[in-house]
Amino acid sequence: MDVFDRLAPFIQDFIYQNKWEALRGIQVAACEVILDSDDNLLLSSGTASGKTEAAFLPVLTELHNKPSASVGVMYISPLKALINDQFNRLGQMLLDSDIPVTKWHGDASMTQKSKLVKNPRGLLQITPESLESLISNKRGACLSLFADLRFVVIDEVHYFMRDIRGLQLLCVLERLSRLTGVKPRRIGLSATLGDLSLAQAWLSAGTGRACAAPAAAAEKKRIGLHIERFVNYAEERDLVEKDSGGGAVSVNAGDFGDLEHYEYLFKHTLDKKTIIFTNSREETELVMARLRDVALKNKAPDVYRVHHGNVSALLRESAEDEMRSADEKIVTGATVTLELGIDIGSLDQAVQIGAPLNVSSFAQRLGRCGRRGQIPRLLFTFVESVKINSDDPLGPINWDFLRTIAILELYLKDHWLEPIPPQRHAYNLLYHQTMSCLKSNGEMSPAGLATAVLSLSCFQNISQADYHRLLSHLISANQLQRTERDGLIIGREGEKVVNSYKFLTVFLTPEYLLVKDENRAIGTVDKVYPVGVRFALAGLTWETVAVNEKSKVIFVKQVPGIAVVDWNVDFTAELHTVLVRKIRSVLREDGAYPYLSQRCGPRLAEIQYIARGSGILDNLVTPLSHRKYAVFPWVGTRQLMTLNYLLRRRGVKSKLPWITCLYLEVIFEGTGEELAGVVADSLSGEPDLYDLPLPDKVQIAGKYNEFVPPDLLRKQFIEDYLDFDGLREALAPLSHSGLSQNPKTADSRMDSGIKPE
Repeated sequence: MDVFDRLAPFIQDFIYQNKWEALRGIQVAACEVILDSDDNLLLSSGTASGKTEAAFLPVLTELHNKPSASVGVMYISPLKALINDQFNRLGQMLLDSDIPVTKWHGDASMTQKSKLVKNPRGLLQITPESLESLISNKRGACLSLFADLRFVVIDEVHYFMRDIRGLQLLCVLERLSRLTGVKPRRIGLSATLGDLSLAQAWLSAGTGRACAAPAAAAEKKRIGLHIERFVNYAEERDLVEKDSGGGAVSVNAGDFGDLEHYEYLFKHTLDKKTIIFTNSREETELVMARLRDVALKNKAPDVYRVHHGNVSALLRESAEDEMRSADEKIVTGATVTLELGIDIGSLDQAVQIGAPLNVSSFAQRLGRCGRRGQIPRLLFTFVESVKINSDDPLGPINWDFLRTIAILELYLKDHWLEPIPPQRHAYNLLYHQTMSCLKSNGEMSPAGLATAVLSLSCFQNISQADYHRLLSHLISANQLQRTERDGLIIGREGEKVVNSYKFLTVFLTPEYLLVKDENRAIGTVDKVYPVGVRFALAGLTWETVAVNEKSKVIFVKQVPGIAVVDWNVDFTAELHTVLVRKIRSVLREDGAYPYLSQRCGPRLAEIQYIARGSGILDNLVTPLSHRKYAVFPWVGTRQLMTLNYLLRRRGVKSKLPWITCLYLEVIFEGTGEELAGVVADSLSGEPDLYDLPLPDKVQIAGKYNEFVPPDLLRKQFIEDYLDFDGLREALAPLSHSGLSQNPKTADSRMDSGIKPE
């Protein structure tokens, strides 16, 4: 029987009404897996390829053919906005069915939630935090809500796999299965996955089921890419230009590149529905304010919006609605908030300011354009600050520019995405799930608690000894308390944590103050801006008129002009060894990169000339100045950090100059050849990483770290972040000459002002 003929009648009607010519390959494959097997299912294909329908066509058919005695399908999303978006899409599909769909998150209707609890059926859409709340606070309701749960659909699997929220989700799903005694099948959806086997293992963790991952037909699409460059000169000098009347105009050279950049962005986004991506909220605010200013000077309409996590939900949803409208040519500045699959209609293009964080981020941002038959178009812009005479011989190399080229090459030609980093010792989540289990179950014996928590698949690498260490620490800190029966309950200090609404989340969130214009919420900031101070938020400039610190509210009024705002959040991107090695190949080889502008081509040639002349491409150690060396092992951030601590253990002063640096900056009294020998010795044998001179407070950032013993946080850093094996494996192919210094001296090596002939 044809797959279409096996679908529920209301779905067949939906397909006819929407004038589908045929089911897509991935939809046919998904139907065959769901209808003909008992496997879990992973659907990985490009944006707008029909993944959501591929999952729900057979699932809803199953629910139609055999109605469930409770909620039959649970859809889990990382974003409330994505739930709202899918609610509308599924509502259309279910219009002529008897299957209800219910939203369950912080902003959803309490009336609808209560109705579902009284009569549990149909499809439930929920976030991990709301599911955590249900199983922790309403265990009885969970028994009836999910007694006959058949399917769990997890959207944006790639996001969950890279985030602590993904581990939380797996824990809660396993706990729910134990509570109800049912084992629903899992379906994962993603547009951005590298190693499918890792995703299959993640999706099926704790289920005991195999996971099918039908291959989506490779679709060859044209992609429009372009990289443009602008320059600010650091020296204080003036450029002389002609105004419209032919007169001379003096322009400060330090701002010239910025001015040209914003004029360029204005012209290239005019009358084009566009997302402008940046890597920080501060940059998004500044870029959109400057664009609005240019538009004002050109008497153009204000079509500029801002979308990031600190903008109020109402303003974000308003921007999404405007972008969905076919008639509105809105230009929206965004960070990662628009990387995920919220339906914003058909875009004309996307713009990336500076380098993408990594290949996966680029793939997500590229996926936002090119929907509904359009050619994906992505424009990259760089503003460089260049010194005419630089003391740093490597200073003229723009590493972000090189990283962008390497990212494009890895994605377009090598079809490579970063693998998921390990999270085997998530002690902060171990604390959270321990407290959540006790909140849900009440008093438990230490042995029973250990069995319940450590048997969760996420904690399979955590030993009984480590858990005993955590429990002892929590008892001493009054997070836990022993009872007269030698059981464990939540202690006095622990009650303060678990009874807060913030307990449901496992991701770090700073303390925010609400910004209000009269009674309208604009967004949030993480510091008090005193009365009279101006700051930017939601693409506009505000002036503080009153502050209520007790209620954490800043009252403002809108004012003209451009202001800045900053959030106390560190830039945490890291580079993979494959990406770093691709950067080296870009420097070493004379490849053709047709997406480079006329300005960018010569700039790349200049950087290649400098890199080749410096010796960094072929030598591990390169002198920078007297006693200062650059060590270039061409490895990823984790491996480079491992080498950094190995050298420090040998008394060598070493550091990463910046977070995404590709090399170590080393102060060393000996020769470069001697330093290369120290590096080689550091890689020999089996060093004890627990003896490394790590900072006392070294840790992988995480919420609830304050409740974890420092020795366990140190262990997590060593086991889950440092990578000695990866470092040694990456450097193994180097010949003896590779483990040597560059024979050229720092003075004769290069002059940053020299251009290739």
